Amino acid sequence: MNGLLIVNKPVGPTSHDVVYKVRKWSGERRVGHTGTLDPMASGVLILCLGPATRISEYLLGGDKQYQAVVRLGQTTTTYDAEGQFLEQGPVNVALEQIESTLPGFRGTISQVPPAFSAVQVDGRRAYNMARRGETPNLAPRPVTIHRLDLLSWQSPDLTLNVTCSAGTYIRSLAHDLGQALGCGGHLVALTRTAAGGFTLEDAHGPAHVESAFKAGRGQELIRPTDHALKHWPAIHLDSAGANRIAHGNPVPMQNPPEGLRSAPERSGAGEPSGGFPCLGRAYDPDGCLIAIVEADLTTQQWKPKKVLATG
Repeated sequence: MNGLLIVNKPVGPTSHDVVYKVRKWSGERRVGHTGTLDPMASGVLILCLGPATRISEYLLGGDKQYQAVVRLGQTTTTYDAEGQFLEQGPVNVALEQIESTLPGFRGTISQVPPAFSAVQVDGRRAYNMARRGETPNLAPRPVTIHRLDLLSWQSPDLTLNVTCSAGTYIRSLAHDLGQALGCGGHLVALTRTAAGGFTLEDAHGPAHVESAFKAGRGQELIRPTDHALKHWPAIHLDSAGANRIAHGNPVPMQNPPEGLRSAPERSGAGEPSGGFPCLGRAYDPDGCLIAIVEADLTTQQWKPKKVLATG
């Protein structure tokens, strides 16, 4: 089995729980996800099966889109509804105040991860330190909020549409927004509505996935690996070129894609497109994706970065 399975993760199970079940249902040992969803969150979870697991690193750095419900007037230890309540107070916030506060969270901002997170501090997970009553010293880091739109406001809950870079904690966004409004806040519901070019419309519920595999139709749900890399240029090789790439050798770059930038100019995996602007998809004459290649603009060559098939 080789390709992508788009699952609509329900509230409750962890991302690893979903991976475990898909391994069991599909019989495929190599299954991995491309971005964790907390147990209280639902929505798009991209799973890589078989050889497709080798591209998971390129999907982890992509942008994500969420619908989040933030409850004002209450703060918690985890910045979400699963934590212990710390403070509670009145919510005297008008719509105009919310709308005037949101612009301060758009663009590239500095964000401190929650204490209950998987961030490592001196070789230890922050959540393990927090559970022991310690206060992990978490440094702020830059994240990018590409879109932050208010969908509804019914006190004390406001619903937001968020498009953000990888590494953004929506829990921290909820907490920080509550602080900026002067009343505190925490996340009470979160749905990932899009990731890796896939939306909820592309996703299958676990029950549907299970029944499909048990009926022998699981392969029908698997998307080709390159469907998550369509924003990269496609390099179509002849037999000789495919053979060179498959054996770790570069091939000449024919007609470099417009807008291709050299490595020092690129911003890397965290840029708005969620892509690697110097990477491309290399295909053999039969249209099989055989490698991830990287552009060397100095030598005008495509160099194999990760060989996926022998060609």
